[in-house]
Amino acid sequence: MAAVAGAIITALATPPAHAAALDRQVSEETKYCLGCHGRLGAVKRFSNGESVSVHVDPAKFKASVHRILSCTGCHEEFSPDMHPERTFRGLQQYRARASWICRKCHRNEELRTRTVHASLLDREQEGKAFVCADCHGAHEVMPVSGGKVYASEEKYCLNCHAYGMPMTFADGAVRSAVVDPVMIAASVHSNLSCSDCHFGFSSERHLKRRFRSEREFVLASAELCKRCHFDKYQKRMGSIHYKLLSQGRLDAPSCTDCHGAHYTAYVGKDRVSIARKCSSCHKKVFVTYANSVHGNALFNEANHDVPTCVDCHSPHNIKDPMVSGYHDLIPEMCSNCHADEEIMAKYGLSTDVVRTYLSDFHGVTLGLYKKQKSDAPYKPARPIAVCTDCHGTHNITDTSGPASTVLRSNLLQRCRMCHKDATADFPDTWLSHYGPTLKNAPLVFIITWAYRILMPLMLAGLLLQVFLHVWRFLVNR
Repeated sequence: MAAVAGAIITALATPPAHAAALDRQVSEETKYCLGCHGRLGAVKRFSNGESVSVHVDPAKFKASVHRILSCTGCHEEFSPDMHPERTFRGLQQYRARASWICRKCHRNEELRTRTVHASLLDREQEGKAFVCADCHGAHEVMPVSGGKVYASEEKYCLNCHAYGMPMTFADGAVRSAVVDPVMIAASVHSNLSCSDCHFGFSSERHLKRRFRSEREFVLASAELCKRCHFDKYQKRMGSIHYKLLSQGRLDAPSCTDCHGAHYTAYVGKDRVSIARKCSSCHKKVFVTYANSVHGNALFNEANHDVPTCVDCHSPHNIKDPMVSGYHDLIPEMCSNCHADEEIMAKYGLSTDVVRTYLSDFHGVTLGLYKKQKSDAPYKPARPIAVCTDCHGTHNITDTSGPASTVLRSNLLQRCRMCHKDATADFPDTWLSHYGPTLKNAPLVFIITWAYRILMPLMLAGLLLQVFLHVWRFLVNR
């Protein structure tokens, strides 16, 4: 044994003649193995007297489609530190065992889709062994498409990933690693190469990673996005989704859950897809939104002026809507559209809704609370009414249509959430978002204008009286 070990050490220490045939395309592990297997004359003998050459031609391996794989990628039980001795009855058993290595990546389901393979599988069922190396060879496997290595990195990767490539996780789940070239071409990332996102992978190197579950793989893949979109990643770190993930809620969405992986669409141009994407988690809310005045306009009228989920909740730094800070910002959210004169003019709506809210009791009180919060931590005894308290959140209805009666009937109940003793005519004391006119609240309109006229006159009379008093004092002096 010592002599054998010494011979192996000597062989490894001496640079073989074929070393010049290797370059950076071959891993250090492969170079180590080729220290012995790259030499001519190496054979393995079987119990029945048959033998097989275990010589691997370095030049042919470097040109093969599997050159990106390390030796242990196929021969998992071997390593530079361990070389087990295996026993086979004969060459056929050895070749049949080797063919199962291929099926770790190329499964029977994929092979049956190809006529020539299906016939070979039928032969196997009849008792005749189906050995992959009979057609493809062992270490010198060449691409079957055109018989040459693809020129670009993308085409090289798609040589495998355009077909049925499975990924198996520790929990037994299986995920397809198939990538559709057509979808990639239509993606916003169509100008990127595979290794731009999958760094560490290339036509010369193919890492082997293990994940406990498919969800763990998805979350790990989403972390790749921050290499280019770090500004969005920072915003996401302050969102409710990231908070849930950090607390162990692995079902909370990541980048790829919303934007996709290999097919990343221009979501900013398709507002319908934004709402539908959120519905994958928030199904009940989506149904409510779809039946609202905003959702109906978006889905049934193709109106892109109406707000979608991200307009109110933001796309990346999504806040918890149940906290008081979010509640206080709702008037600002609504004003993004309802204070826009250009948008409101399209639909004959007034922009006074924002101004009148901010100038009435609720708006003024909310402004005072927010100022107090900015100076010192403060929480009001009860939240001040904002837009959604009267109009609803996702179920906003038309205030002038048939559904307005529902809004009117619910208004008293909403008032009683804060004003416990409110009577049936309590909502009538509010003039809505529109100023008083001779048609709308004429008495309030007349009194308002009376004050506008009388108050300046009273002030002018007071100033005149003061002036005359001073003048008389100076004259009589």
